[in-house]
Amino acid sequence: MTRPLGIILAGGQATRMGGGDKGLLTLGAQTLLDHVIARLAPQVDAMALNANGDPARFDGFGLPVLPDSIAGFPGPLAGVLAGLDWAAGQGAKTIVTVAADTPFFPRDLVARLQAAADGQTHPLVLAATEGEAQTRSKSRSGLIRHPTFGLWPVALREDLRDALQSGLKKVVLWTEAQNGREAVFDASVADPFFNVNTPEDLARAEAMV
Repeated sequence: MTRPLGIILAGGQATRMGGGDKGLLTLGAQTLLDHVIARLAPQVDAMALNANGDPARFDGFGLPVLPDSIAGFPGPLAGVLAGLDWAAGQGAKTIVTVAADTPFFPRDLVARLQAAADGQTHPLVLAATEGEAQTRSKSRSGLIRHPTFGLWPVALREDLRDALQSGLKKVVLWTEAQNGREAVFDASVADPFFNVNTPEDLARAEAMV
């Protein structure tokens, strides 16, 4: 199966970290973004970064920087749409999104998302976990979804644009309407989608590194 393009979602406002770009925080000897790029690069054909504001602050990473095309910080779906628009210009059929603040996501993320999409006309799959003790929003199957980690089809970008312009913000409402699927990852030992939201999370990530 053809490898997708990779989109790193860094468009959030990082309010619990005091603002700024979480991806530029230092983890070990590198930034969070360095860790994310290193994990994603072997799994995709090319990468871009979804972020708003002055793109020059990301010059050192050598990636295209894609701003949201929908104003007002409408959430991660705006970053997905920006990635789909960029991928369409590259002639790609699909993208995979990952979050810029999640440095330990699976090294086989893309392969497992693609496997879960087998038989779909328009591959649309979110990562999900089972075995977590944490209480989060669960899917109808009881799994915990991670909506910033997904496989998305370029063919549905205009439908997504229409949904966003109509005010939709919740990722799973759109993916369920499109008969999206879930790729299940085990989180009984550790959460593979652990993300850095607070200074305490960053300290925990340092220990994991």
